[in-house]
Amino acid sequence: MRILITNDDGVDAPGIAIMAAIAAELSDDVWIVAPDGNQSGAGHRFTLGRELSIDQRGERRFAVVGGSPADCVVTGYTHILRDHVPDLVLSGVNAGQNLGDIINVSGTAAGAREGALQGALGIAMSQSIDYERGRGVEWHNAARYGAATVRTIMASASGRDVYYNVNFPDCDIEEVTGIAAVAHQRFSRSPFRYYQSDNADKFFVAIPETPLPLTPTSDFEVLRRNYAVTVTPLALQQTDAPTLARLQGKLSLD
Repeated sequence: MRILITNDDGVDAPGIAIMAAIAAELSDDVWIVAPDGNQSGAGHRFTLGRELSIDQRGERRFAVVGGSPADCVVTGYTHILRDHVPDLVLSGVNAGQNLGDIINVSGTAAGAREGALQGALGIAMSQSIDYERGRGVEWHNAARYGAATVRTIMASASGRDVYYNVNFPDCDIEEVTGIAAVAHQRFSRSPFRYYQSDNADKFFVAIPETPLPLTPTSDFEVLRRNYAVTVTPLALQQTDAPTLARLQGKLSLD
């Protein structure tokens, strides 16, 4: 099995080393193509109309200078590995959870999504952080359960019209309760807000608080309260079938 790894935290981020160790448990044919710097929140952006370059950082290890996670997967899949394309694209391990509607802007999720769009099995992985306690990211659950998670997804995956978003809980290894297939949380509103900086006339776009209420069976609560590894299958086909059926034959320009 040929594996392509990317991320949105950058080619030198600690999480990509964790992902490389996970991939090494699954195959000896592992390649890394990742951004040269942080691309968090880049979503599925492509760098169109601006030249990019490849910086080889070692054997089977490449940085796309100025590139997004989606740029990196395209570069790996259609150029670097074009003669033997990857079977599996692993994106991450991200420093911090990617949950709920936040997946729509996640560069980590986009790496897995583009992998699936290219024809591979795409899996995004994130190690959650308890921001309220102020602890830094602790990677032990991703490192311990990452390969097993990939294996169980591969055993049940069918087709290539789905990619997967995985989050590992922030707890001790022995506290992990198992693995759960869950829906992602749909928020009552977008979590992103204008956030005033301490510097005059400056501001951030940030997530100052999580919109409530939260569904007990969603990725947010199952990860946070149940200490389970969460797996969310996400569809590439985004058409809403019920609405499409309702609209067909009813739209008119008269």
